[in-house]
Amino acid sequence: MAEATPQGNPAVVGLAGFGITTILLQFHNMGWGGTGTVFCAAMMVGGLMQMIAGFQEFKCGNNFGYSAFCSYGAFWLALGTIWMLADIVPPEYKHLKITGHDIGLFLLGYTIYTAIMWIAAMRIHTAMALTFTTLLLGFIGLDLVFLAGMKEQLLTITTIDLFICAGLALYMMAAAIYAQVFGRPVLPVGKPWLN
Repeated sequence: MAEATPQGNPAVVGLAGFGITTILLQFHNMGWGGTGTVFCAAMMVGGLMQMIAGFQEFKCGNNFGYSAFCSYGAFWLALGTIWMLADIVPPEYKHLKITGHDIGLFLLGYTIYTAIMWIAAMRIHTAMALTFTTLLLGFIGLDLVFLAGMKEQLLTITTIDLFICAGLALYMMAAAIYAQVFGRPVLPVGKPWLN
């Protein structure tokens, strides 16, 4: 029987796409930059990179990675489309008009999805559990910003939380890359929170 050809870990691409785009959006949320580069990154880095990683996770039989990378890749593609529609929809196409409340409902849908994935993340390892904990808190914060009008009270703390979330994603990416390059675990990811 022929030996299987070793393949790369698609998570390193998906985690990079998620982490980089999340950081760029937080730069905007802090008022440090506009949305132009975030839009482009949302489409190509957060969207395309994660979708590619998700489809590769499917081939690996990893339902968690498949669902997460495809769903969050679609999130970035949808967010980029929302920004585009918000700027170009003419008055006669008012059924396509997007309000802040509509964005809040979009985020709420992803809050529910993230809560489901958060439970599964606790079975993987501490770094994954922390990433999804901060992501869930970030979505809850954004829900309150958009649906309850709490921008002044919550946007900065939510942005800081999402900076941490992005950093954790990039940490997991680095842990996977370094483990292969050095032939041993270099960055600890911790034990699962749930058995």
